[in-house]
Amino acid sequence: MGDPAQPGRRQGFWRLRGAAALIGLISVLSVVAAWAETLSGQVISVADGDTVTVRDAAQQVHKIRLAGIDAPESRQPYGQRARQSLSEMVAGQWVEVDYDKADRYGRLVGKVQVDGVDVNLEQLRRGLAWHYKRYEEEQSPEDRQVYAQAERQAQAEYLGLWRDRQPQAPWDYRKLQRTTQEP
Repeated sequence: MGDPAQPGRRQGFWRLRGAAALIGLISVLSVVAAWAETLSGQVISVADGDTVTVRDAAQQVHKIRLAGIDAPESRQPYGQRARQSLSEMVAGQWVEVDYDKADRYGRLVGKVQVDGVDVNLEQLRRGLAWHYKRYEEEQSPEDRQVYAQAERQAQAEYLGLWRDRQPQAPWDYRKLQRTTQEP
């Protein structure tokens, strides 16, 4: 005959395991909920190919840096074309911005969508931005893959800035500007 306490131990083990799993799930969900925010508003200006200003329903103004991409600087080749492209998609439009951080300039960094279209991704598809691999670990695995593929496709089709034989990445351009401006 077995120990009469044994079945109770098994049930206790499974209850404890289930409770631990539930606590783990709640912890993960609370972190995810705290991690991502959504902002809705109207785009009131487009600064360049990867930065917009949005006014929300409470009339607060937010600068938004498009996550996952880096467009040419205004003075670079295709810089004005990248700005124009972004402006055509979002100027005056009501957008949703999914963001999880602010950058060192106080801009919210996020994915901008208008009518369900991922504007960040569209800039890549048009060949008017690079997939910003320096920050790709901040993207979801799906976005990381889709953005990288969009960049490769634009490059293969020689779209936008990929028409140049060796386009200069904006991060290299900025670095060069800093070194030439130093005394």
